[in-house]
Amino acid sequence: MEGMVFTRKWMRFLHWLIIGNFVIESGYGLYMIFFAVGGSRWPLMGRSIETPIEVILNRRLYAIETWIVIASLATYLAITVFLPTILKCLPIIKRFLN
Repeated sequence: MEGMVFTRKWMRFLHWLIIGNFVIESGYGLYMIFFAVGGSRWPLMGRSIETPIEVILNRRLYAIETWIVIASLATYLAITVFLPTILKCLPIIKRFLN
């Protein structure tokens, strides 16, 4: 029983480490898009005409990276948190429907 508790603690730690990594990466990507690259804040709007193409492409690459991280976080949470909860409730739902 001791080994199982030890393993559960490490699995919980690893779970939160993965979630924290996704959150930090999302924050980093948003920071790079809106504050660091190009020196401007918020979307470019009309300033995109005079902004160098390299800056626009860098912001676009960071935006793609951020969307991938956000989608990965949503998928990870769906598989590890929501799916087990749904599977636990499935017998109750089946009994209710019958």
